[in-house]
Amino acid sequence: MHSDLQQEWLQNHTFDELMPGQGVTVPRTLTDADIAGFAAVSGDLNPTHLDDDYARGEGLRGKTAHGMWSGAMVSTVLGTVFPGPGTVYIEQHMRFVAPASAGDRLEIALRVTSKDPATLQVTLDCVVRRCDGAELMVGVAIVRAPLRKQRVPRASGLRWHVFDAAAGLQSLLDRAALHARVRCAVVHPCDVESLRGALDAAERGLFTPLIVAPRERLLALAGEAGLDLGSAEIVDVPHSVAAAERAAALAAAGEVQALMKGSLHTDELMKAVLSRPELRTKRRLSHVFRFDVPMYHKPLLVTDAALNIAPTLDEKVHIVQNAIDLARVLGCERPKVAVLAAVEGVNPKMQCTVDAAALCKMADRGQITGGIVDGPLAFDNAISAAAAQTKGIYSQVAGDPDILVVPDLVSGNILAKQLEYLAGAMGSGVVLGARVPIALTSRADGATARLASAALAVLLAHSYRTRPL
Repeated sequence: MHSDLQQEWLQNHTFDELMPGQGVTVPRTLTDADIAGFAAVSGDLNPTHLDDDYARGEGLRGKTAHGMWSGAMVSTVLGTVFPGPGTVYIEQHMRFVAPASAGDRLEIALRVTSKDPATLQVTLDCVVRRCDGAELMVGVAIVRAPLRKQRVPRASGLRWHVFDAAAGLQSLLDRAALHARVRCAVVHPCDVESLRGALDAAERGLFTPLIVAPRERLLALAGEAGLDLGSAEIVDVPHSVAAAERAAALAAAGEVQALMKGSLHTDELMKAVLSRPELRTKRRLSHVFRFDVPMYHKPLLVTDAALNIAPTLDEKVHIVQNAIDLARVLGCERPKVAVLAAVEGVNPKMQCTVDAAALCKMADRGQITGGIVDGPLAFDNAISAAAAQTKGIYSQVAGDPDILVVPDLVSGNILAKQLEYLAGAMGSGVVLGARVPIALTSRADGATARLASAALAVLLAHSYRTRPL
């Protein structure tokens, strides 16, 4: 007897219907999401299950499923397939024979060996094996079988989604690690998280840091936090404004190839950069957030939510082009750009919708290059293909954007913080448009966001060497 865990209805087998020798075999393919999900729910973060390199070092093919995942699969079959709804789990014995890895096609096989009318208990042999016959777990289950026949609909309101918060960061680090180190001026990292983020980036080989900050304050902070400054060069300055000015001067002189914001205000750093003609280009400076969002299928760029308060159409051209350039550096050959508004139609009373339509036409005419631009699009039909279809919008961008262009800083800031604090997105940020990239995050961001932002800046710095702005 074969079954399928995806059946629409759950139908049980009563105690009277069950006979020795009767059984069921259910197929299941083990996925990375299964392993990560079980680790998240159980709290078992043993690196054997989560780290391929570690697992291989232990003599395994790679990361493996938890042994109790096999037990969970037996429980699933008992409760939903055989005997099914109404079954009460009494006892389970298991022996783990071999590990299972992501991609393995498995079978969960149960077979009745005996039944006791006095207790209504049924004993079943349980085997989890690969489809090639290799046994992974063998055991015995004892259950109280249901007495009445039931046919109930499978629950449809439940949705399980595994989000690997570290995967996006690791992808950036792996890509940045392909390049040689650059020199980066870390500007006034005078709180623990900004200093830790910079030191993490240096330790991972992203850049050689040149820390521009008040020396005594920096040393005291490192000592209190237990952070090792190692051989990092320190440029002593009296305060944050001086740190920004000195870092900008270093960048203008070509002594560093990137800047990284520490705990100073954004406007202090940007004012220093803009005051240096050597750092200016034909482009307007703009900020781009990169997010890994739990419920979105790929990295998402959001611009501009940090620098340009109420950009004009001309300024939006630069904002869009900067974001396209970053997406291409990150490996997206022809990024899809959704220009956001409150509605998807052009309304002369809403300037952002007129700007969106103009940006699309400018992209058609080659005034914006390298991407596919569509708008105006409301957020729902930009992100959701189903929402777009419901509204009769047919677009290469709707439902699949790589870049979201917001109308102004206020809406962009709200969107970015909503993604981070309500949707659980992992974010990083960088400023483009100057001669050197600037890793720029909020002062509230932790070391991980700063590390990811450093990786963005490093990737851009290498791109600027071959394709200067």
